[in-house]
Amino acid sequence: MPTAAASDPFGERLSAATARICGAVTAVSASNPVVVIDGRSGAGKSSLASRVARAWPLHTPVQLLALDSVYPGWGGLERGAEIARDQVLRPHGRGLIGTWRRWDWELREEAEAHAVDPALGLIVEGCGALTPATAPLADVTVWVDGPPDSRRRRALERDGDGFRSHWDMWAAQEDAHIARHEPQRLAHVRVSTP
Repeated sequence: MPTAAASDPFGERLSAATARICGAVTAVSASNPVVVIDGRSGAGKSSLASRVARAWPLHTPVQLLALDSVYPGWGGLERGAEIARDQVLRPHGRGLIGTWRRWDWELREEAEAHAVDPALGLIVEGCGALTPATAPLADVTVWVDGPPDSRRRRALERDGDGFRSHWDMWAAQEDAHIARHEPQRLAHVRVSTP
């Protein structure tokens, strides 16, 4: 008798959210829709963004910008979000090429520049991405959250000891962002991971 496959509630939740987001992208009826995914560290934003990029429902490719590539260090949540808004989302919305520079976490400085094609769809993912200023620039907005213990475990499994000593400082920046911008209220799609 075959055994049932092990249940993966986290993966199942992300799969369901991916389907909802792709449905919303299709409903936009645009060739270059913008999806903004925000949420707390370890909630599943990056995993969800990758799934949406792989399942992108349009014939044209999609670009993915993870704010982890932009934040200028552990104290840079707000600045990274500003860079995404001003240098990527606003130009994309005007039909202009956007640019951003990768943050080299090891050297603690900006590295190479990347361009964002306004003719293609765009996913911007990261804590701080969804604000009252960015929501009008997006076609689909998403908030991802989960229980603190689960989020912390996933984040530390992913990033290891490099994140452990910064967890509280980063969480305080997340709290400030949530208190100031209420991103969960700006989301078309809300995802709660286990």
